[in-house]
Amino acid sequence: MAYLDNIAVFVRVVELGNLSAAGRDMRISPAVASNRVKELEKYLGVRLFNRTTRQLMPTEQGRVFYEGAKKVLEAVSEAEASVAALSGQPRGIIRMTAPLGLGRRMIASGIPEFRDRYPDIEVRLRLSDHEVDMMKEGIDVAFKLGLLEDSSLRMRGIMDCERVLAASPEYLARRGTPERPEQLVEDGHDCLMLRFPGLREYFWTLQTPEGPRKFEVRGPFDTDDGDVITGWALSGRGIINKPRFEIEPFLRDWRLKVVLPETPPVPIKLAAVYPHKKYQDPKVRLLVDFMAERCQRLIGEALTGR
Repeated sequence: MAYLDNIAVFVRVVELGNLSAAGRDMRISPAVASNRVKELEKYLGVRLFNRTTRQLMPTEQGRVFYEGAKKVLEAVSEAEASVAALSGQPRGIIRMTAPLGLGRRMIASGIPEFRDRYPDIEVRLRLSDHEVDMMKEGIDVAFKLGLLEDSSLRMRGIMDCERVLAASPEYLARRGTPERPEQLVEDGHDCLMLRFPGLREYFWTLQTPEGPRKFEVRGPFDTDDGDVITGWALSGRGIINKPRFEIEPFLRDWRLKVVLPETPPVPIKLAAVYPHKKYQDPKVRLLVDFMAERCQRLIGEALTGR
């Protein structure tokens, strides 16, 4: 197993670009990661990386070995999944990711219960509103609120989620309540945007009598954290575009008010996304089934106030 462990470390170093990141990902120190790469280089009799002060770049031999090493690890993973399916005892590590808001409210709190049911499965959760490169970062499953654009991935839809525009009564008293979608732009309303590098959507798409229309709204500031946007709206700083289940408690106690209810944003899809081969893994299926049922139940409870 030591040789296979060395290969696994080497692959993560190539994918993440440095020893520290690979070590953190695999729960080992940079020194241990470095030693495993050196052992592999000694065994193969070649240098696998060109080392700089900031990054490790694979040599030509390293790039060739990486392609073959990935296939070896995938084959081992598939073999382990097949054995687990036959034995009925899924085990191993699942790397998963979710948006901050959804992850904090519904995903993270369910992991202890999932582990109680399946103690041989280790779950590593990363919460981020940024788009995550699943293949590069070795993610097994991502829970997303949005559209699937990467054709190399598969998607299991969980549910469609209503979105609303909302603002605080204080903001609307100060700036006026828009009665037509065009007024968001014409009246220069402060629209609070979720933005980060690589995000393509710098507009809001609303459902109008003529069909979906895009409005290039503007605002004085933006962030890459959806919960921060909600906080700004609660403090009277502008209008937000959010899944209704995330802000329903604030709508219920009148801290926020729905804006333009006749022309709401298009719904957003909650889905589990995974590389094609990963859903053959019983532990990934178990996790997706568990979290899908949990999200459906908790979102229903949030919307009904139970």
